[in-house]
Amino acid sequence: MSASAQALEPAEVARLLSGSLAAWRLEANAIRRTYRANGFKSAMMLANAVGHLAEQAWHHPEIAIAWGRVDVALWSHDAQGITERDIALARRIEDVIAWRPDASGPLEGAPADPMHAYLLPDA
Repeated sequence: MSASAQALEPAEVARLLSGSLAAWRLEANAIRRTYRANGFKSAMMLANAVGHLAEQAWHHPEIAIAWGRVDVALWSHDAQGITERDIALARRIEDVIAWRPDASGPLEGAPADPMHAYLLPDA
């Protein structure tokens, strides 16, 4: 088992989730995040993005897809807990999912009309 596969203490996990990972929560020995999507197609697109990142990292989360919702849970089976790998993958997922085009750049992004929303704001 590599050094990164050492399970972190709950207090350390809580500290690492503060700030940019505040939407993630420690629950049942995993870190979990629920994303709200604008329907089933958007939920599938989000789940596929998470799946792509996980496969590239060779670290495989539990992903549950429902109409308008994607639940992601990360933990390391070999360490029987949450490790730095889980935190790193959560950060990468947030980087990709939270990305929005810069208004001053060439990518304009989706129209402001809610019917074009892909992801919905956190509740």
